[in-house]
Amino acid sequence: MGCFFSKKSKRKSSEKEDRTPTATTAETTTTSNAVPLGNSSDEAPKQYSWDKREKVDPKDYMLTGLKDVTVGRLPGKLDGQQFVIQECENCNIYVFDHSATITIDDCVNCRIVLGPVKGSVFFRDCKDIKCVVACQQFRTRDCKKMEVFLCCATQPIIESSTGMKFSCFQYFYPELAFHFKDAGLSIFNNNWSNIHDFTPVSGENNWSLLPEATSVLDYVPAPDPESEFKSVRISTDPSRSIVPLTKGGRRKDSEESCLFVFFAGEYTTANARKLIDEVTAKGFVLIQTKEVSMRPEDVKRVFHNSADDLVDWITKGPVIALELNGDGVVEACKNIANEVFSGTKAFVSDDKDSSSRDVDNFFNFADMQMGL
Repeated sequence: MGCFFSKKSKRKSSEKEDRTPTATTAETTTTSNAVPLGNSSDEAPKQYSWDKREKVDPKDYMLTGLKDVTVGRLPGKLDGQQFVIQECENCNIYVFDHSATITIDDCVNCRIVLGPVKGSVFFRDCKDIKCVVACQQFRTRDCKKMEVFLCCATQPIIESSTGMKFSCFQYFYPELAFHFKDAGLSIFNNNWSNIHDFTPVSGENNWSLLPEATSVLDYVPAPDPESEFKSVRISTDPSRSIVPLTKGGRRKDSEESCLFVFFAGEYTTANARKLIDEVTAKGFVLIQTKEVSMRPEDVKRVFHNSADDLVDWITKGPVIALELNGDGVVEACKNIANEVFSGTKAFVSDDKDSSSRDVDNFFNFADMQMGL
């Protein structure tokens, strides 16, 4: 790991001169020997696709120097573009759209919600930030006191940052599932608690996990009913969250875990969500999830004796795996598989003696596959 960018602690960007493009007109002189270039001298110039593109105003993709306001972007306003937030103080910021990358610089005492980001979210020189973030990569540098409800496809990285606290992403708005898809993110690949501290200090801990019962609304308020975001129907109820609520790196309540794997089909995601509802209603806990592609040799290495029956099932796409925890969870999952998912292609741990090995085999493979 290393430093990806270098910068001064404050970004007071200087005014750039307006550069107005000048059009040069080529004059032609007609002579008796000239060859006509078209059938008519009044023929319109040919239009190319890039000539028809709508002009982009950089100001539409920036929030700069704001204080004590509620601001952001409604669904459809960014549509996959880059976005910048800088030098804001005591603001509520809601970005209800997907984007390419987002940088947040020199912000103080702000509450921020960021829709799915295809690339990186990078906080620099920020203090007292409470945020909800979904992204491919999450990084902070020179930050102090942040509470982050996170969905991150890769390992989150903090650098020269202190007082960092993390919890699992818990958020919903109607377009969010489509925004995850547009950003190329899986709701099942969330490494929110697997933090890498690039600059650890001996005897100190720069980061920790928020209490398990923590609510998003305790940190990030819903949009003001009088704001432009009043039409966005948000929910922070964990049961409605687009991203499944996982226990992550917190200590497990039981020594018994079960591996449940759905193989690709028309309703794989819906089946996984249904399973989560079924097992949590019975008091069991979702520890972690992964969505990865597998090759025949991977199946044999991960599932061992069951591999021959599963090889043909990996050809249609990625598998979704879930680790569920609690006393009696293996037997409960086997019953649910028979009663609820009898016609579904799935793998369930056979007994509690082998279930821990099943969990380790699969998630170690998935982490290596994803470079974690």
